[in-house]
Amino acid sequence: MTTTTTDVPVGEDAPHGPGRAGRVRTPRTTRRRGGGLGSYILVRALLIIPTVFILVTTVFVVMRATGDPITAALGGRLTPDQLAERIHEAGYDRPVVVQYLEYLGGIVRGDFGTTISDNRPVTEVLATYGTATLELAVYALLVAFVVGIPLGMLAGYLRDRVPDAILRVSAILAYATPVFFAGLMLKLVFSVWLGWLPVSGRASTDAEIELQFLDDPSGFYLIDAIRTGDPAIVGDVLQHAVLPALALGLLTAGVFLRLVRTNVIGTLSTDYVVAARSRGVRESRLVRAHAWRPALIPIITVIGLQVAMLLAGAVLTETTFEWKGLGFQLAEYLQARDFVAVQGIVVLMAVIVAVTNFLVDIIAALIDPRVRY
Repeated sequence: MTTTTTDVPVGEDAPHGPGRAGRVRTPRTTRRRGGGLGSYILVRALLIIPTVFILVTTVFVVMRATGDPITAALGGRLTPDQLAERIHEAGYDRPVVVQYLEYLGGIVRGDFGTTISDNRPVTEVLATYGTATLELAVYALLVAFVVGIPLGMLAGYLRDRVPDAILRVSAILAYATPVFFAGLMLKLVFSVWLGWLPVSGRASTDAEIELQFLDDPSGFYLIDAIRTGDPAIVGDVLQHAVLPALALGLLTAGVFLRLVRTNVIGTLSTDYVVAARSRGVRESRLVRAHAWRPALIPIITVIGLQVAMLLAGAVLTETTFEWKGLGFQLAEYLQARDFVAVQGIVVLMAVIVAVTNFLVDIIAALIDPRVRY
């Protein structure tokens, strides 16, 4: 806030007649506006750099705390001379600072190193299995939106009634239940007992063979299945996606349900809704016409946090359902103590979370300009 003064003529100089001469200085306040959308986007974009730098540094230090990756992965399987030769070829006998600077330079060039256990470029691993994890994350978000938002609106509409209490308890259970346990229970019920859905995998063997024969496959099984033009393959891919999407999506649905419920209750108590209610507008119409839009705004602001949760949950979900994505490969490389591959996958996930949070901040600023001030 800034304060300025304005000279107001009085007395003979006043427009309303003579009087005691002089001037009265009256305060006038003006509000200084914050930066515009462009400066806000620039600041948020620049903040990605130190965030990613800190994450990369932390991952590098933690991975090197166990020693060099060659010894960690192949120690006891090679002779001391062979081990020393591999360490020298990979450059792990040089000072850690030199290794760190070279690793940063490689990341800038898009080079994350080469895996130790299967001698593959880490970038190839990320490109091959990243699409599977992204596809699963999209399915899980759809489940979270479809389940969490409508039930959250219903809980807010039926506040403090029995259905509201049941939904709140369900949301807490969905959030608190470990992903792997939820996956095992879903497999037990829908695959073993009922036999409705497949137990594991992204598609059946026959469908995967058909997908591999496509020209330039995208890696997204649903898109590739649609490209084949065979409804049976599309149905097979969707059936395999149901249980992993439910196991991972219900975790986020519990967060969305409680968040939407809280905001619906807050919106229904605002002045304009109370005025509409006094005019005889039905409660259900108030929810449809006024409450649901404001309730969705906070959902956007927490999507960034939920993406981090989805990526963390993808490790357990993919392992439980043998969904061969980055989470599944991360578990495999951890068992093999291939810390070069683990380092690359973790860094990529960190970058995805940072970029997602940046995009969410921009969307929130477009929806609600107050965040720019």
